[in-house]
Amino acid sequence: MAKNGKRYSDAAQRYDKQHPHTAQEGVELVKSLAAAKFDETLELATRLGVDPRKAEQMIRGTVSLPSGTGTDVRVAVFAQGEAAAQASEAGADVVGADDLAEEVQAGKMDFDVAIATPDMMPVVGKLGKVLGPRGLMPNPKTGTVTDDVAKAVGEFKSGKVEYRTDRQGNVHVPVGKVSFEADALVANIRAVMEEINRAKPAALKGRYIRKVAISSTMGPSVRLDPADLGASN
Repeated sequence: MAKNGKRYSDAAQRYDKQHPHTAQEGVELVKSLAAAKFDETLELATRLGVDPRKAEQMIRGTVSLPSGTGTDVRVAVFAQGEAAAQASEAGADVVGADDLAEEVQAGKMDFDVAIATPDMMPVVGKLGKVLGPRGLMPNPKTGTVTDDVAKAVGEFKSGKVEYRTDRQGNVHVPVGKVSFEADALVANIRAVMEEINRAKPAALKGRYIRKVAISSTMGPSVRLDPADLGASN
């Protein structure tokens, strides 16, 4: 929704946008402001003091949300033989090898997460220009290149999400649905922030966590107090 939309504008007038809230206060406020006719996603946005141009300061990894995502995550697995069978049994939505690569190359990417066995990376690597821009390229750092595909599928299906810095040094992570209980959303937010703090680059100089905010899909942003989330300086 555009920021000048009536519903958005009305919601934005109901609180102090500059006031940093505790996670509990912020979640309850976002839930009260959500007025869409569908179950909105709550997103956590963190501004980091990293330089995305420096490889050693790029933040990327995964974190398991204790309360889940509330979303049906579609998982594609690049595997063959026994690994492919294990992926299917674990609940993968799409499983294939060269045939799956051909579908992706043709633009068919009806999935949210891509997992690959190490032996399939020569094939998957050729899809970098297609998968990369969409954040779908399998990577060992995120556990999406693995021999244990069944475990990986299960983790992403049950609430494991990937995070990474964008070109401006921001990290955006969906942390559940507005319909979740406030405590469940707070638990997810704290899990993500704990992981981001853990991933602080050793070479980073200066302030690490600069700003934290949450918002629903169609709602305005609500600032959170980094100190309440154990933010690392």
